[in-house]
Amino acid sequence: MKKVLIVEDDIEIIRLLEIHLKDLGCQVLTAIRGDIGLQKAINENPDLIILDVMLPEMDGIEICQKIRAREIKTPIMMLTARSEEIDKVLGLEVGADDYLTKPFSVREFIARVKGHF
Repeated sequence: MKKVLIVEDDIEIIRLLEIHLKDLGCQVLTAIRGDIGLQKAINENPDLIILDVMLPEMDGIEICQKIRAREIKTPIMMLTARSEEIDKVLGLEVGADDYLTKPFSVREFIARVKGHF
């Protein structure tokens, strides 16, 4: 069973993602604050991290940098409302493997998740 960590502060998005990830047979962990998400990323050894950029306590860019600084190779998918080209480039340059903007297609989300397994 694949373990997926969702670091997102919007409860409705978390619920939506949980439903579809569980349909894929995944175990789902969540965090609504950046600092807690970072600790779970380090301690829980997820197979995929889904990471919002705009989070309380620590933003997703900083989380991604800290994860990569620890040489953790877990795939990171940024899932964020920040859709400007510079935001996408920054996310990928700091170590994200994928970048999906909100609003997003659930079908595309599922296909991207499957692509990381």
